[in-house]
Amino acid sequence: MVSTPEHTAVLAVDSRCTHGEGVLWCEQRQALYWVDISEKRLWRHHPASAQSRYWTLPDRPGCIGLMDDGRVLIALAKAIGIVDPDTIEADVLPFEKLADVEADNPLTRSNDGRVDRHGNLVFGTMDEHDSKAARGAFYQFSLKHGLRALPLPGVSIPNSICFSLDGRTMYYCDSVRPQILCCDYDPETAQTTNTRVFTSLDRDDAEPDGSIIDSEGHLWNAQWRASRVVRYRPDGSAERVVQLPIKHPTCSAFGGAALDRLHVISSRLDHSADELARMPEAGSLFVCDLAIAGLPENRVASA
Repeated sequence: MVSTPEHTAVLAVDSRCTHGEGVLWCEQRQALYWVDISEKRLWRHHPASAQSRYWTLPDRPGCIGLMDDGRVLIALAKAIGIVDPDTIEADVLPFEKLADVEADNPLTRSNDGRVDRHGNLVFGTMDEHDSKAARGAFYQFSLKHGLRALPLPGVSIPNSICFSLDGRTMYYCDSVRPQILCCDYDPETAQTTNTRVFTSLDRDDAEPDGSIIDSEGHLWNAQWRASRVVRYRPDGSAERVVQLPIKHPTCSAFGGAALDRLHVISSRLDHSADELARMPEAGSLFVCDLAIAGLPENRVASA
């Protein structure tokens, strides 16, 4: 990687999730949401009050999307549905199921996903029993059309799902390969064409994880095993790096009133005892102030 500006993220919430993922900023509530896949939890944090809490879900969550009315669309391991954290004080969230996900395949579960510019949740599935087997698939879910498969090849670990400013390019990856792909994307028909390589990572030991697009159309990718989030220009060249004091950043989100604070969630998986002793805050949420703005999170469209 050529010389690029570097920043360092600091601890924001000492959550120590087993496998934190899918962080989002809700501008309506001025709060962050994320999931702990392994512990079946949905987290929420209000930076202004420094208050955090979590709810238990009926199964492992893969990803979430914000709805116009404040509820949360969530892809659990084998189902998509809605939860409403604001209507219940209990620790267990009721789940309103809308669709099954690969009900005939007990080996797979939902993984990374994001709401596109047109209000559809796009996500992938993976074989959690064999991370090298390309048995996963990509889907689009909407309240209007239900669940529709995207015509993309099978995938081992789907990640990096996000969309260009005009919503017509979809970025994604298979984390077992050190590259991020993109394709032309039609949100109305759930069709994809012209798949190509967007960028290749400069470290073979790094795995691309979650990605977001900022207000300038640049892509930010959290990189598993590399302790960093990298910002890529639209041409795929690296523009800057945010370093983290943990091994496995998984996903990031711009938040704050000006959307200029980069929040990064992380994982405690795949650590030795020595590594956890040196990085006790693994699995926590980190933040870095930047002179770059993100975008409001896309909302799930009503039917």
